[in-house]
Amino acid sequence: MREPDMQKLDTLVGRLVGDLGAAVSGVLVTLGDHLGLFRAMADGTPMTSAELADKVGVKERYVREWLSAQAAADYVSYDDDTERFYLTPEQAMVFAEENSPAFFAGAFDVVQSMWVDEPKVVNAFKTGSGLGWHEHSACLFRGTERFFRTGYNSHLISEWIPALDGMKEKLEAGAIVADVGCGHGASTILMAEAYPNSTFFGFDYHLPSIERAKAAAREAGVAGRITFEQATAKDFPAADYDLVAMFDCLHDMGDPVGAGKHIKETLADDGTWMIVEPFAHDCLKDNLNPVGRVYYGASTMICTPASLSQEVGLGLGAQAGELKLRKVAMDAGYSHFRKATETPFNMIFEVRA
Repeated sequence: MREPDMQKLDTLVGRLVGDLGAAVSGVLVTLGDHLGLFRAMADGTPMTSAELADKVGVKERYVREWLSAQAAADYVSYDDDTERFYLTPEQAMVFAEENSPAFFAGAFDVVQSMWVDEPKVVNAFKTGSGLGWHEHSACLFRGTERFFRTGYNSHLISEWIPALDGMKEKLEAGAIVADVGCGHGASTILMAEAYPNSTFFGFDYHLPSIERAKAAAREAGVAGRITFEQATAKDFPAADYDLVAMFDCLHDMGDPVGAGKHIKETLADDGTWMIVEPFAHDCLKDNLNPVGRVYYGASTMICTPASLSQEVGLGLGAQAGELKLRKVAMDAGYSHFRKATETPFNMIFEVRA
């Protein structure tokens, strides 16, 4: 056995203690989110564990332990003088306010699915068979909508659409749009709300997600301008679309080149394919950071197995980077590929024939 450097060992163990605490805190975030504990604290009023338990309708002894754990994580604040717990405005935005630009609780539903589905991924590692999106636990679908919707709320209408040449004006005047891989329809609904003169279609191969998207559109009052249908990225119906959008899903596809070729056939002559993908550099070493850590982890458990379960099975992964995505577009027959804008979490590309 090689002799370890004890100082480096101590540093690593110390970091692991922090990571272990983060992992434990994650399930407690999910618990508090699902029970409504965070929402009950959203206004910042200091409360005892008994007051919070009474407000939510759960047992005080459990709430006392949960609050203590959240205070230790600095996810909830504690006043020792009054022995009361409360949320700061920042904590409320992250954990209690679903439509805030910083809402994060939904991300832990995605993490929950990774733990629940770990035995399925073990089998995929051994057999190479992959694991389809539809084969995951339902918490993945719910969490993906809630987590990614935060970014879409913050950037889609105000930044991403205006970054595409002439697209904002087209949508305002009245355009035909396809949202391919729409999931629960969060992105489709946002666009329909912002551009009432345009007509929208949402396509996803996962039928339960399509049914949820239809319900969400009714709740938002835009069902009359969105048609949600079950279809894959390689067979959704053509309609001379002015815009075909893919939000955080191209890398999950087994044959992204084939999807790109089909999209090319469905676009109007001056139509645009908008690709929104997780932010990544082209070189591995440049992705070895906190954001890359999250994306590589999700890609190991969700994205890469999804691609490998399909025909071709290109396996781009969630950290494909601009060069690999450009190659997909070029191989699909496009001549124009431009990074329109980016955030710390996403890259937005404008693709045209």
